[in-house]
Amino acid sequence: MTTSTQNLLAPGAWTLDTNHSSVSFTVKHLGISKVRGRFNRFDTAFVVNESGQAAIEATIYFDSFDTGNEHRDNHVRSADILDTANRPHLTFRVPEPVALAEEFEVTGEATIAGITKPVTLTVEWGGVQVFPQDNKNHAGFFATGTIKRSDFDVAPGLPNAMLSDKIAIELDIQLVEPEA
Repeated sequence: MTTSTQNLLAPGAWTLDTNHSSVSFTVKHLGISKVRGRFNRFDTAFVVNESGQAAIEATIYFDSFDTGNEHRDNHVRSADILDTANRPHLTFRVPEPVALAEEFEVTGEATIAGITKPVTLTVEWGGVQVFPQDNKNHAGFFATGTIKRSDFDVAPGLPNAMLSDKIAIELDIQLVEPEA
């Protein structure tokens, strides 16, 4: 059963709690193992309207790519793969406000260096809790999706046998309620 969350989120611009949020990925290497990593810098705009629907935008900064292996990370940031000098970020924008629920899908437009493709995320509502450190309501969401590097012309010369075309994305997002 899907339960609406529209009465649980106050209208306004919720802010990203960067200390309790993460954007991570998984990609197959050589078809035999998975490399896991994260992006250390990302932003989001999450604005709830009076009817409880949310306008959503996000940016992931590619120069913050991190797998815990500096040599590999520098190579991935290079022109061979992400080319962060020419592709500094991925933006994700949902064209229409989204009705929030316990579980829902959101389809938005992902853009990298002028190439825009639809991307669908499956989202789970985590709930709302007062965080004792700031005495504010925090809302949590967990989202998963897949993007294809070929859709965005990322590392076009790299065969899929070496680095898979599909990249799994996971977002753990915690937002802070707007001031009353």
